[in-house]
Order: sequence, then structure tokens, then C-alpha cells
Amino acid sequence: MDINYILKVQDAKAVDIQKALKAAEITVTSITEIHKDKSEAAEKAS
Repeated sequence: MDINYILKVQDAKAVDIQKALKAAEITVTSITEIHKDKSEAAEKAS
């Protein structure tokens, strides 16, 4: 059974998310980045 979830994370790369889920014995079939917000620190630096 395939189930779709949407996650919102800070300071994580797709590979890190996949490794964490795999460590919890959760099989990941794909991870797709759909949107990237600027962080507050990045906005202040601009």
C-alpha cells in the first residue's frame, strides 16, 4: 500500500529524511521537493 505525506522540515536534506525514516523501518519510495521558503536568517542577510 502506498501512502502520501507532506512534510515541512527545517535544516534537513532529502537524503537525511530518507535515512531517518529507514532507521525507523519505514520504506520511502520517493521524496520530491515542492517548495523552498527562505529562512529568516537568509532574509535578514539579504
